[in-house]
Amino acid sequence: MSEQFFLSLQQNIKLMIWAPILSTIFRIIFMRSYNPYPTWQGRWQSVLGALRYGFWWGMDFDAYVFLVPLVLITIPALFFGTYHQYEDMVRLIGLTIYSCVVYAAFAGKMIFYKHFHDTYNYMVHYGKHAEKNNLIDVFFNQDRGLLVLVGFIPVAIISWLAGSAFLSLPSIPYPTFESTWMTVLWNIFLVIVSVIGFYWFRYGGTLSHDDKPEWDTIPTVVKEDIFFARATVPDLCALETVYKNPLRSEYTASEEDINNAINRVVPRDYKDNWDTLDNPLYAFKRIAKGPKITKPKHIFFIVGESIPQWSLDKTHKSLNICPGLWNFKEQLHTVQIPNFLPAGNVSRPSIVSLMSGIYDAGLEINERESFWKGAFPTSFAHQMKQLGYQTIYWYGGNASYGNFNHFGKAQGFDRVESASIFCGPNAPKTWVGVYDHVFLENIAQQIKEIDEPTFHFIYTTSNHGPYKMEDDLLDYDPQKVMPDVGEDLRSNKTRNKELATYRYSDKAIFTFVESMQQLYPDSLFIVTGDHSNLFGSLNNTSLIHRDYTLRDTFCTVGLFQHPELEDNMIVTKKGTHMSIMPTIIEAIAPKGFEYYSITPSLFEEQPETLVTPYQWMTDTMMGDVRMDYGESNMPSTEPVEQVRPIDNHADEARNWTLLTTWLINYEKILFSKK
Repeated sequence: MSEQFFLSLQQNIKLMIWAPILSTIFRIIFMRSYNPYPTWQGRWQSVLGALRYGFWWGMDFDAYVFLVPLVLITIPALFFGTYHQYEDMVRLIGLTIYSCVVYAAFAGKMIFYKHFHDTYNYMVHYGKHAEKNNLIDVFFNQDRGLLVLVGFIPVAIISWLAGSAFLSLPSIPYPTFESTWMTVLWNIFLVIVSVIGFYWFRYGGTLSHDDKPEWDTIPTVVKEDIFFARATVPDLCALETVYKNPLRSEYTASEEDINNAINRVVPRDYKDNWDTLDNPLYAFKRIAKGPKITKPKHIFFIVGESIPQWSLDKTHKSLNICPGLWNFKEQLHTVQIPNFLPAGNVSRPSIVSLMSGIYDAGLEINERESFWKGAFPTSFAHQMKQLGYQTIYWYGGNASYGNFNHFGKAQGFDRVESASIFCGPNAPKTWVGVYDHVFLENIAQQIKEIDEPTFHFIYTTSNHGPYKMEDDLLDYDPQKVMPDVGEDLRSNKTRNKELATYRYSDKAIFTFVESMQQLYPDSLFIVTGDHSNLFGSLNNTSLIHRDYTLRDTFCTVGLFQHPELEDNMIVTKKGTHMSIMPTIIEAIAPKGFEYYSITPSLFEEQPETLVTPYQWMTDTMMGDVRMDYGESNMPSTEPVEQVRPIDNHADEARNWTLLTTWLINYEKILFSKK
């Protein structure tokens, strides 16, 4: 039985060889068929990178060609002797079926790319609502459907023959052991190796799910070329992503629905005639009232990964996890907006929104090639350039993730800088990016060489799970850092690792801020987070005697500092990420300067209710648009009442999303108009 298991295991390994070969053949066919370049000269790194990375990414499915026979053939055959003689026949049938599935996905991708110039994306979902007879007609008459169907025959035959050839390769004979215990240990070893080997291949040559190949981790040399980046994506993996991300209702909204939504969000003067504009964003034109402060040489817009507002509340001060942030807040010319909503609940929608000046709302406009061709009138960097600033996006990771290298430049950044590149290959990093202190120290050195006025958009990464930074680097002793909190908080190692990482990031950020304050004392600083973070379980502890509030869950920080900025200049106590850009412009722009912003500056009276695609906020309350209650937005250590019934402003939130949907619907012509 042991020998049979050993030999059968090898047959499964041999069987698996064909799957990545077939996928690679299809990938090469795609690359040759849709190749947009007259020659691949000078592009071989991208070609080979796409093949190599595509191989490992494709193992997410191809590895099952080993696992499934192991479970359905090898193990049952140990108990049913007659099954053993049919093993290879069953393997070949299974491999042929899988090969045909891979072919079907490939053929579908070839047709999809022909029509949409992309790999499988959300457009697949539209097929559910399309006229089926029309789809069939297009398939057979435009897409050579009959030839596609006939293609299953050679694929099946070739796969059967290839599988037979690989299965006929000689096997390693079963080793003999004098000891029964050695035989047992050897068999246990085989099982362990089989399991580990499966996961190693499935996770792209690693044993960590965090390092598993995906779109965001395509090597820069490949992703810089969008064609080869798309060629890298395995067809089954692309379909899986589409399946896991159902089509949002905004994509299927009618033209009338979208137009009515835009009528509800544009300024009053344009409610009936915004459609005469090339772009509805032009309806949001504003006129600067004149500078509030002396125009600085450097503007530092710092977005820290996962900075929550609650860490600046007195209710949590005894944790002592962000002394730099507290010190910055308490400086004479710092103004804080204590109730500040991010543009997104996770990183990417927030960063996209801050760059573009519109709510991305999870629609991932940064991934859309059409939006790499020009800036929106509301784009942050684009408008800062009009005020005479060089613009730089400094990212602590690799800006090719999320295609911010393309999207950022399109939205007006002169330079898009990736710490993974300018800090060098040996810089210490998490899976997200380079350690904050290394990243910011490198930025500081480069800034010293800059003579012209510059707008710096700086986005850090270290304060992000999984929290695996070295303990000696964190230098965090909860007994010393937070002696005034209960032992229930000081003794939780997992939570304290998270808090320690936040404290580390806080130190790195404000060491950088202090150095820039000394070198450029006239600078304007803006500090916020991409979103909030709850850092494990601080609720229902000796610190706060309640569950998390909506304010804890969603609010990030909003801080502005300049030597001439006074607290009474900004009277509002609520704002959003989208308030930052108009506030900076109104602070420094000459009177009469025209700019575009979907929200007013914080120097102006705010709407009674601020609404993002995710949350709403008044002066005293806030809520989530998906929930049927609201809560007080005042800091408290005691339970906060949930108020029902209440208007959750879901329709208003959807209006902002549909504005972005309009831009997506017209993306092909958006930047072609002059």
